[in-house]
Amino acid sequence: MSPEPVNRWEPHTVTTTETVDPGPVAALSALFDDGTPPAGPGDALPPLWHWLALARWPRSSTLGADGHPARGTFLPPVELPRRMFAGGEVVFHAPLTVGSTVRRESSVESVAEKPGRSGPLVVVAVATRLYDESGRLAIEERQDLVYRGREAVPPQETPPGPAAGLAPAGAPLTRAGAWAWDLATDPALLMRFSAATSNPHRIHYDWPYATRVEGYPGLVVHGPLMTLALAEVLRLEGHGGRVHRMRHRNRRPLFCGQAARLRRIGDSPLTLGVLTPDSPEPRTLLTIEGDPHA
Repeated sequence: MSPEPVNRWEPHTVTTTETVDPGPVAALSALFDDGTPPAGPGDALPPLWHWLALARWPRSSTLGADGHPARGTFLPPVELPRRMFAGGEVVFHAPLTVGSTVRRESSVESVAEKPGRSGPLVVVAVATRLYDESGRLAIEERQDLVYRGREAVPPQETPPGPAAGLAPAGAPLTRAGAWAWDLATDPALLMRFSAATSNPHRIHYDWPYATRVEGYPGLVVHGPLMTLALAEVLRLEGHGGRVHRMRHRNRRPLFCGQAARLRRIGDSPLTLGVLTPDSPEPRTLLTIEGDPHA
């Protein structure tokens, strides 16, 4: 039975009450293994860590062939097969603390069909508001999900191949200079991040599916993992200022085992990027607005 057309789907708001789970927070601290202080019960979450602290596993009966929940309930029934976390914006009004209770309100803000370089795209914007235990608005967020068809690997891409990333990467972040950190990935890292974020999308852990069905050259590094790694650079560089807003954009996928460097590429506003040796264009961008001295 095929899903209903997008124009027959109706958006709605989903409201839940959840706990800022210390388990995934500890899991991400262990994954980065970079010497920054772990956030424990009562501590404020580092920027963007609500992505894992509030993540919840979907029920098995709701999953589609790609591992994501089948479309047509909360998300629209887009038939294009590839899904990408394309970016978004997060506004921080107040801190969330580990172990606290929050109210989450999520809704689909817009669904837009657009032409792309390799075929049609559908861009779905999801809006989320998080309220702390006092009822105060803590975080406003928009996430952009892009659905597209399957196309060949771009000519400039160097496929890592089936053996890429098999050697243990060790701690994923290694200093390469001032505001420059090398990012190393391996299949275990991707599996652990999928577990910490309750993400069953098969392109991140199922190599036969990622390459033979989706047509990628290897396992795909999570867009949120690249963005969170960029945000972690702030802590590694001792940036103690208050962050008011973050804008993030994933331009191109990164593949498991592919060399990558996290680097400061702009100052006003502070902008960080994930770069690879084969291209001068960042694969992921993170722009930070706030008071550097607060």
